Amino acid sequence: MPLASTINGKVFVVHGGLSSMDDVTLDDVRKLKRGCEPPESGLFSDLLWSDPQPFPGKSPSKRGVGYSFGPDITAKFLESNGLDLLVRSHEVKDEGYLVEHASKCITIFSAPNYCDSMLNKGAFITFTKDLVPRFTQFGHSPHPDIRPMAYAAGGGQMMGL
Repeated sequence: MPLASTINGKVFVVHGGLSSMDDVTLDDVRKLKRGCEPPESGLFSDLLWSDPQPFPGKSPSKRGVGYSFGPDITAKFLESNGLDLLVRSHEVKDEGYLVEHASKCITIFSAPNYCDSMLNKGAFITFTKDLVPRFTQFGHSPHPDIRPMAYAAGGGQMMGL
């Protein structure tokens, strides 16, 4: 799978977020070595684990890996790379998505009722031909009467396998 992607050269799509390093380009992202365990720091790690924050600048991440980045960091990255929008995921949002950083950063999260306990909606994005995002939200379906996340740890036991 790609580490990041662009849509029509205008929308940057990534799992986590932006880098702690200044002046990162799309070419820097393209040059990253794939097919290995992600390092604990650096551009590769930041793209996987960084999160937006509502205030300017950069801060250490609450995750202990990656960074938190503000609206100024988003604006600078997009402008210097000729992009219009950052789309990222990996962070539960009550409504399944959140638009922030002056509408330049969208978090999309497609797992409703994450871990069978968060009661969040899921959502996905479709883009118009003009790259305007359209959101579709959905709720969760009831699960079998088993403890939350039982299926995640070698779920064969719950199926009698």
